[in-house]
Amino acid sequence: MTQLSLEQKIGQLFILGFSGDTVTADDPIGQDICKRNLGGVILFDRCLASSKKTNNIIDARQLKLLTASLRQLSDKPFLVAVDQEGGRVSRFTQERGFPVTPAAIQLGNSPDLHATIASARQTARMLSDIGVNLNLAPVVDLNVYQENPIIGKYGRSFSADPAVVTVRAAAWIREHRQLGILSCLKHFPGHGSSRTDSHLGFVDITETWQEDELVPYQQLIRTGQIEAIMLGHLFHRKFDAQYPATLSRATIQTLVRQRLQFDGVVITDDMQMKAITGHYGLEDACCKALAAGVDLLIIGNNLDRDPFILTKVIDALLQKLDEGTITEARLEEAWSRIQKFKQPLLMCHGNE
Repeated sequence: MTQLSLEQKIGQLFILGFSGDTVTADDPIGQDICKRNLGGVILFDRCLASSKKTNNIIDARQLKLLTASLRQLSDKPFLVAVDQEGGRVSRFTQERGFPVTPAAIQLGNSPDLHATIASARQTARMLSDIGVNLNLAPVVDLNVYQENPIIGKYGRSFSADPAVVTVRAAAWIREHRQLGILSCLKHFPGHGSSRTDSHLGFVDITETWQEDELVPYQQLIRTGQIEAIMLGHLFHRKFDAQYPATLSRATIQTLVRQRLQFDGVVITDDMQMKAITGHYGLEDACCKALAAGVDLLIIGNNLDRDPFILTKVIDALLQKLDEGTITEARLEEAWSRIQKFKQPLLMCHGNE
């Protein structure tokens, strides 16, 4: 097996967004895959940066070709990720010919777990058919503040009751695993109580966060079925008086690794969200997140568009490595977790 350079290992630590509904080796994203060993991509139906109503997703036939092209560019298991929660957070919409699934709140309100199972199964089958292998779901935020501008108002939480959230999320994950689709709990340590939206700016949950918001994580991690946890760009001064969770070594090491005993992959929410870019430069924030203990970083390239951002971030990381701010051991740790995370893809979604 060819020995990877440090730069190639760093490339595996990123999921990147890109523009367009086709891809070739000569495109910027193709170059990132072929030359910089990019770990994966995230798909969007629209391009917010340019206000385009289409982006990566046209219909099922086009998507199968796109995902196959992406995997063919990589000689390693390659992540193709999407936010397909159901309800309003659905990249694959009815208008584009995809099946509709209910929002989480509808599933949580149903007394019968069958509705959740059926919805998760339908979603997983669709993703498998079109070549997507990572669903950035389920949401395990508690619906404790129903006017929450990004969780409650969108119906993205199953319930305010952690027991209901845990059971529904477990069913969701189980159906995805059966079809080889990786999943991800979000948004740690809990976005359901927030009064503001981390897409738009700084979010402080210090006074609103409740201990119960950790319960779904605790219960689900104990099942041994959790593959990844997504950090929210959420500031809680009792966890870290300086940084939001995404950049917080104290939050990742004390809460996620030690208290919850989770040794899987820790993923960031989109690093281009204003909660991060409004206070830190993107490259510097990526460096801080990795140094803090994050394993896999998402740069959506959708809120802002920079086709060459991966090169800039890799250069910044290599500089921090030279300075000693980030250690090679930390990068190796993240890389190793991601390789373990991708193991199921060798069987279920191998490169074509």
